[in-house]
Amino acid sequence: MTHKINVIGVGMVPFAKPGKSEEYYVMAAKAARAALADAGVAFDEVEQAYAGYVFGDSTCGQRAIYELGLTGIPVFNVNNNCSTGSSALMLGAQAVAGGLVDCVLVVGFEQMEAGALSAKWTDRANPLDRFVGVMNEEQGFGQAPPAAQMFGGAGREYRWKHGTKRETFAKISVKARQHAARNPFALFRDVLSVEEVMASPEVFDPLTRYQCCPPTCGAAAAVLCSEAFARKHGISHPVVIAAQAMTTDYASSFEEHSMIKMVGFDMAKAAATKVYEQAGLGPKDVDVVELHDCFTANELLTYEALGLCGEGEAEKFIWDGDNTYGGRFVTNPSGGLLSKGHPLGATGLAQCTELVWQLRGQAEKRQVEGAKIALQHNLGLGGACVVTLYRRD
Repeated sequence: MTHKINVIGVGMVPFAKPGKSEEYYVMAAKAARAALADAGVAFDEVEQAYAGYVFGDSTCGQRAIYELGLTGIPVFNVNNNCSTGSSALMLGAQAVAGGLVDCVLVVGFEQMEAGALSAKWTDRANPLDRFVGVMNEEQGFGQAPPAAQMFGGAGREYRWKHGTKRETFAKISVKARQHAARNPFALFRDVLSVEEVMASPEVFDPLTRYQCCPPTCGAAAAVLCSEAFARKHGISHPVVIAAQAMTTDYASSFEEHSMIKMVGFDMAKAAATKVYEQAGLGPKDVDVVELHDCFTANELLTYEALGLCGEGEAEKFIWDGDNTYGGRFVTNPSGGLLSKGHPLGATGLAQCTELVWQLRGQAEKRQVEGAKIALQHNLGLGGACVVTLYRRD
């Protein structure tokens, strides 16, 4: 038997630059307390906790959860690269759906270092070595940060295939800043023009600096519960996880000589297809989307992977304004990873938080009018993609 999964509480802290944040466990505890308060649930009612983070020693999750109380509950530490937050969310959701527990707390956090991501362990095989191998074969290995080369290479492949203008990628950053300007939790809230985005230093064609997400510190959390628990606490019309799926890489990531496939396009497309089938809904039913815009190139590719537009139609989709207010799908109203920031372990929970606020009508200046169905996409190279569909009961 599968039980309904209710999201009854969410919370997050304002994201900050590396070196400017509080300690990871302080941020995590603040986000968790906000989610518990939002749910109206005491910590001693939580039966399990899931803690997602990428950079940190083992049991950082306990260090954060212990700030809330010492109740002896299981605490699971989760690391799945940039999809860590949603991976932790999925584990908590499965525990509730399977009837194992009635209430779980999921928290994601990250205290990052300044600068581009780099390998922490150089005395053993890099888990991305197969991905680097594809990149070496298709375009070589340059001086830019590896992730920028991978996603930039995917954007370049798309541009060559469809004749896409460089300015099209820049417009995604412009949109992100416009949305983030309305979000007090976002790191970068100053608006930019296409010209300013294009004039920023080139990182890896077609990506410029303003088209790459920044290293960020932050935390976000969610409280999930069963239908019985919600009734017991008098919670009516909660936000529900209507469907959720995780995919990992297919052979196409490595065998089709495609940078687009290597950075997760097929993972995202397959996960979205599974979610739509589970929910009995389609892209046309979605009102608001939070997707993994680590680079503008990935946002463009993901429009097509999620079925928001057809193959080769992303450029028209962007220039027609179908990715923002007044268009077909408001995408990343929070500002996304590009402008809100990308604390790796927190991103999936921050996306969840934004979408819950949207479905409740609590997103203030960035509220998507009449939002009833929300779609979340969280991607990690290595690889894993989690797609989640939410609805308001």
